[in-house]
Amino acid sequence: MSELVSLKGKAVLFDMDGTLVDSTQVVERTWKWWAARHNLSLEEVLLFSHGRPGIATLEQFLPGRDHAEELAELEHSEETQTEGILAVPGAAEVVQALQKQNHPWAIVTSAWRTLAEARVVGAGLPLPRVIVPADEIRNGKPDPEGFLLAAEQLGVAPEECIVFEDTRPGIDAGLSAGMQVVGLLTTFSAQELRYQPLIRDFRDVSIRREGESLKIELTQR
Repeated sequence: MSELVSLKGKAVLFDMDGTLVDSTQVVERTWKWWAARHNLSLEEVLLFSHGRPGIATLEQFLPGRDHAEELAELEHSEETQTEGILAVPGAAEVVQALQKQNHPWAIVTSAWRTLAEARVVGAGLPLPRVIVPADEIRNGKPDPEGFLLAAEQLGVAPEECIVFEDTRPGIDAGLSAGMQVVGLLTTFSAQELRYQPLIRDFRDVSIRREGESLKIELTQR
């Protein structure tokens, strides 16, 4: 049963993979190769890796090792694969609405900058003025550092920011930053995310200006 939810703010912060960009095919191909190399469960690897920097996954499943060489292999694999990269349904329209109404927006991602820019462009979306990638902060999600840095660079108070995220670490990062957070059911189920409000994708979102702020209306799932 759906329900209409309204939020007000001055900036929108998006996660990338699973939120703005559907890179599921590429991500799963890369981690499938890595999990098979180390005789690990792909299901467990994917469950942990979503929403976290790659190094966090390597350290979780293979602690106490030097991961530099293998991390470079994984990064090269992801950077050179563009087949199957798509915009999440409705994402282009939401971004266009923000740009048309001159509202600030940013991407805060667990990917590194080169990969983030390649995937956003590959999905046919514009690059925002502010991108906060994992390789330019100390602490990745669920730490709020990335979201707080994005708000600072946009010149908007954290409480005036609305975050869109598809994973629990991302949701927790936004909440810890003191921001309003909307979850997407593009990667995990409602039972797995354990959060409200939740939307199917950006087809459930409408944006309009209201004075100096933006009003976002959601069809909550």
